[in-house]
Amino acid sequence: MTERNVAVVTGANSGLGLVTAKELARRGHRVVLAVRNTAAGSTAAAEIRREVPAAELEVRELDLADLASVRAFAAKLTEPVDLLVNNAGLVLLGRRRTTADGFEMHLGTNMLGHFALTGLLLGRFEAGRVVSLSSIVHKGAHLDLDDLQFEKDFDGSRAYGRSKLATTVFGIELDRRLRAAGSPVLSVLAHPGLSRSNLTARAWGNGRLGRAIAAAGTVVTQSAERGAQPQLYAATAPGVRGGQFFGPSGFREIRGDVTEVRPSAEAADPAVGRALWAAAESLTGVGYP
Repeated sequence: MTERNVAVVTGANSGLGLVTAKELARRGHRVVLAVRNTAAGSTAAAEIRREVPAAELEVRELDLADLASVRAFAAKLTEPVDLLVNNAGLVLLGRRRTTADGFEMHLGTNMLGHFALTGLLLGRFEAGRVVSLSSIVHKGAHLDLDDLQFEKDFDGSRAYGRSKLATTVFGIELDRRLRAAGSPVLSVLAHPGLSRSNLTARAWGNGRLGRAIAAAGTVVTQSAERGAQPQLYAATAPGVRGGQFFGPSGFREIRGDVTEVRPSAEAADPAVGRALWAAAESLTGVGYP
């Protein structure tokens, strides 16, 4: 039997992650469903197998809000990896919360957890791709590097936006460093527009705009199947180059067919990339090979 390429998808038990895992399995990958709730992961794996009977799947526990869990996951994944889709994310409105390591929850889960995971797994890659999942809300966000943990004037929706900006900065800076090292691994980015499975409506907040997006429902948003197309393209399309960013082609990148999109000026700023990288290494204790 021919060995299948190994793809790790975080947050693969629902929404965009489930669609991504399913389609990668359909295309012949052996998919590791990296999930916080393994019971939900097993349910997702059963759903995938109903549609893709030949799917080769494994459910493994990963809590991105706990660096001990990230390290344990990476230590147990000893086989070569061809694809890592950093898909998992959360948005929490309300009071400020922290991870097991004391990080602000959005930053700690959406960016720092994935930063650590990627660094710990990068040595398993011979080639392949790392896909970082951004959001259109990153374009309205600003990183305060003096208050990265959002300890002042906390706001849940703004914290989510900052975490997605940080994720975008990470994906772009990772590309710079991989190219500088002459690595064959590609760092690629994607965002889903406004997807019905996505967290974006909550990320806009409880104000008038957030309520309008929630009320618009299917008129404004697109399905999870459509929303996952940019990250699937980033993960599998031939000819993709490191540093490319894919999203929907429609008005304000809300929905539509896959196209190449541009990050915000702040996300693309090399000085911001260097500063955030240094902070992430210091906070997580993970250095890159």
